Amino acid sequence: MSDWKAKRFWKEAQVTDHAEGGFAVLLDGRSIKTPAKRNLILPTRAMAQAVALEWDAQEGEINPETMPVTKTANAALDKVSIQHGEVADMLAAYGDSDLLCYRADTPEELVARQAAQWDPILDWAAETLGARLEPRTGVIHKPQDEHALAALSARTHALDAFKLAAFHDLVSLSGSLVLGFAAIEKLHDIGTLWDISRLDEIWQIEQWGVDDEAEALTSLKKSSFLHAERMFTLCCDV
Repeated sequence: MSDWKAKRFWKEAQVTDHAEGGFAVLLDGRSIKTPAKRNLILPTRAMAQAVALEWDAQEGEINPETMPVTKTANAALDKVSIQHGEVADMLAAYGDSDLLCYRADTPEELVARQAAQWDPILDWAAETLGARLEPRTGVIHKPQDEHALAALSARTHALDAFKLAAFHDLVSLSGSLVLGFAAIEKLHDIGTLWDISRLDEIWQIEQWGVDDEAEALTSLKKSSFLHAERMFTLCCDV
């Protein structure tokens, strides 16, 4: 296998308006392409500036793992924009089996904690999103109200490719469509929402202690969750 890796070839990354609308990042005057050879056109100046900072921070060999905004933007253009409907459908489907709706029946302390943390968010979804999802006891699936699911689906499909790319990680990492919307609507700070999504795991840790390997994986997932919220915010900034 070849050990060749791309190396920094530019002196400066600059943000500029793009003729097709949006903003571009130029490396010594050259536009950046996505892996699929599309022009990397960003929807906001704030996102373009974040991308430029990532490219300016590269030293020697280019390390994509240190460029999360660029990676998500590439995914939005190369994948989500091409399969927008399919991605939106996949995420909307989380509503019918939303994490916040599946409750334990024992022990009482866990049941009470789930109700205290999850019920207010379901109430918020009913009032703000027009979608009342009902809690279920146990793991057997029971369909949610079709009108509630339709309301959540419509909101999901309304997101553009960049927002949907960020929303994808908020939903898939938390296991909850409702928490994804809570994150983009700033219902709570993002760290609190992450902890709410991990309620059952936190409970298990309190009972049995920390599993170092599982905790390391959780830390990576949390970083991705926080990045997704930041990415969505960059989509909305000017």
